[in-house]
Amino acid sequence: MALAWLGIDLGTQGVRALLVTADGRVLGEGAAPLVRGRREGTRHEQDPGEWWEAVRTAARAALDGVRTPVAGVAVCGTSGTVLLTDDAGRPLGPALMYDDRRAAAEGARLRSAGLAVQDTWALPKARWLVARHGPGRVAHQPDVITARLVGHRVPSDSSHALKTAYDLRRDAWPELTGLPPGALPPVVRPGTRLGEVGPAAADATGIPAGTPVLAGMTDGCAAQIAAGALRPGAWNSVLGTTLVLKGAATEPVSDPAGVVYNHRGPDGTWLPGGASSVGAGVLTARFPGADPAALDARAAAFEPSGAVAYPLVSPGERFPFHAPHATSLLLGDPESEADLWAALLQGVAFAERLCLDYLHHLGAPLDGTLTLTGGGARSAYWTQLRADVLGRPVRVPDRTEPALGMAALAAYGTGAAPTLAEAAEGMVRAGTTVEPRPGRTGRFTEPYARLVAELEARGWLPRPVADHARARM
Repeated sequence: MALAWLGIDLGTQGVRALLVTADGRVLGEGAAPLVRGRREGTRHEQDPGEWWEAVRTAARAALDGVRTPVAGVAVCGTSGTVLLTDDAGRPLGPALMYDDRRAAAEGARLRSAGLAVQDTWALPKARWLVARHGPGRVAHQPDVITARLVGHRVPSDSSHALKTAYDLRRDAWPELTGLPPGALPPVVRPGTRLGEVGPAAADATGIPAGTPVLAGMTDGCAAQIAAGALRPGAWNSVLGTTLVLKGAATEPVSDPAGVVYNHRGPDGTWLPGGASSVGAGVLTARFPGADPAALDARAAAFEPSGAVAYPLVSPGERFPFHAPHATSLLLGDPESEADLWAALLQGVAFAERLCLDYLHHLGAPLDGTLTLTGGGARSAYWTQLRADVLGRPVRVPDRTEPALGMAALAAYGTGAAPTLAEAAEGMVRAGTTVEPRPGRTGRFTEPYARLVAELEARGWLPRPVADHARARM
């Protein structure tokens, strides 16, 4: 009998659900927007109740009219998003999103105590929440949904727990979290069975009662699974609101600066990567209501642009360097809107190139396939530009949603494939490969070198990293 698995992705702007068979056929899909978030200054919050409402809508749409049995469900969320719940897993207030920066002082205190955390990671924000809003249980974004599905509080997965400083080597919480006893959840590996969908959740979502609920991973890891980038040396670049790079390696990639961190796959493999604050979000902020395809066509006349950009979506940078006070920069004066659009597209590609240079500096394996996923990969022009700037072929799978990665993880967790890589490769459709155009990579060497020099001069990019990037030019 044919079976299908349901993957659910809790994104920044909406929830997606995909029902997928082992050979990659998408039997159903659904989506629902998230519109009640609050973003102002260093604050970025969302209402966890809206997550559940959106999951109900998206899941029902994905399952509508489908008779194939649902063999499992897994949920991914944004990395670093955290909230407090009661003992039953019910939210006690809003969630602090992945880029909320109000816990910077807590981050500094944790670093002085010897923990390699960034200000936007979940642990500083958990401490900030406990200090201001009283006792509660620390939970990550998917924990709220999986608790509603099974009807009781559940463990967190180690992927989401990573930015709460969970030690993946020891499979234990560190001693220096500064949180009250019992505040942190138990942790299991991704793909672990958390329970079954209960009757109330089945009525709300349409997911059949008794369906296994598997522990998920972060959205960046989910996109990596959806790209099939799980063999050592393979990398996936997720370009959405921000930019996330995830790779696969036999051993963790060591980074004393804490810029690159290592997730661990459910089968014990290592998934190094990092998350930048550069991304496509800057386009909607600078060009609200614009036609991206029309601007792409006009931007092709500006290669390279008359300006060099480092287009941060929000203040502070996390990868390829750690600079909490970094701001967007634009060197030079674009001659038109099309030139500015070109500068922003190229600036994201330069940041992506610098991320890969940094990974090479750390000794990470980069000799596998590079796949591009996320909303940015839907732009054929931007994809070609990124291949040109990087000077290497890139592959764009047919389906790029993190929800597909969660369907593959659910299949692995229920025993449908012996390894996560095999589960993913069975579901992922190869898509297209884009080669860099002859002679184009050289056009971008000078503006890239100019950007590297500027980042170094501002004290954001360490000199050894800048020198390594220049050597690779």
